[in-house]
Amino acid sequence: MEQDDAGSEEISAVEAGGARASQQDPLTFAIIGAAQKVHRTLGPGFKESTYQHALTVELAAREIPFVSQPDFDVWYEGVLCGKYQPDIVVENRVVLELKAVSDLAREHYAQAISYLRASGLPVALLINFGSKSLTWRRFRN
Repeated sequence: MEQDDAGSEEISAVEAGGARASQQDPLTFAIIGAAQKVHRTLGPGFKESTYQHALTVELAAREIPFVSQPDFDVWYEGVLCGKYQPDIVVENRVVLELKAVSDLAREHYAQAISYLRASGLPVALLINFGSKSLTWRRFRN
């Protein structure tokens, strides 16, 4: 896993609004822009599923290819142990894990990191619509 920030974690992230997002990956920049529009329009207070649906509408309007809740296998030592469904996968490159909570907790980070590792995709975005301002973290595989 690669670090994006000066943090001590094996996987780290860049805060919302970081200029590095556009320099490193225009796709994540576009996704965050779509999420910001959804948050500006709806504001905080809705259920996660409402934001997920609104974000898919916005991604489609921007002609950004995505799949909602695709199935991914979870393997351990070559044995299929389960499946999981991330909220959205964009261009088969970015896993989106959406939240609608007042503050992101360590469990939310762990979930996004686990989904990223299990998917084998290069990037995950953990996006929280529940606070006054949209917050997000990017993780790289």
